[in-house]
Amino acid sequence: MTTDNFIVRLMKRSEMHLAIAWAATEGWNPGRYDAEFIYQTDESGFLLGELNGEPVGCISAVAYDAHFGFLSFYIVKPQFRGQGLGIKIWKTAMDYLGADRNIGLDGALAQQDNYKKSGFQIAYNHIRYEGVGGGVVPAGIVELKTVPFEELVAYDRQLFPSKRSLFLRHWIEQPESTALGFLKNGYLVGYGVIRSAHTGFRIGPMFANDEQIAEALFQALLAQNPYAPVFLDVPDANLQAIDLVQRYQLQPVSQTARMYNKEIPSLPIYRVFAVTSLELG
Repeated sequence: MTTDNFIVRLMKRSEMHLAIAWAATEGWNPGRYDAEFIYQTDESGFLLGELNGEPVGCISAVAYDAHFGFLSFYIVKPQFRGQGLGIKIWKTAMDYLGADRNIGLDGALAQQDNYKKSGFQIAYNHIRYEGVGGGVVPAGIVELKTVPFEELVAYDRQLFPSKRSLFLRHWIEQPESTALGFLKNGYLVGYGVIRSAHTGFRIGPMFANDEQIAEALFQALLAQNPYAPVFLDVPDANLQAIDLVQRYQLQPVSQTARMYNKEIPSLPIYRVFAVTSLELG
């Protein structure tokens, strides 16, 4: 099949369901509204590959600010692989994010060598764990919407490579989700979000100043959806986080590598008990 009529263009808002459907088919279990958040965070950040007018691939390239971007949803439909279409989509995304940004991604094992060839290095691995919702909400938990938004933004900035006010505004208010915080002496010392996914629910982020706060948040988030499957992606560099999910008998189901192309951000990984999203950083 000739690929002369292959183009890469901006994905329209009405087409973003394609990326979610393709990601679900790949077994990534995306959040039901993840594509919408990419669009709201960066309207130029979703690209669609078309061959003879047919959508065959996509990628997201979110520019959080002038210094940091994140790649995900890098998918070519199986019947169109091996024709060089994916690399054209990739190059368009990299060109969009530019040479000056530090770019992050979560790479599946099969793709990590290709990412290394493009200059990416592994920071640590994310292990996806699966469990079941249920239990009770412990003391100290508050609805995150009761916390001043700028306090949330400032707290989150300590644990993410850029300030992401616009993203957080939408993330904590998305449908079919619960956003919770933990206060100590009136100050935010941890927060977490659980959202609806293609299968069950996904927790992310779960940030906390220590393991005890993280455990309280974890219990509260699990309690939101009794008997439902619950997934979270835990950095293996945080041994306390691994210990926490193992104590609750969650089971590992998959693994990816967090990679960056310029430098590994200096973040307190011991406070990251679950990453926000493999699709959004």
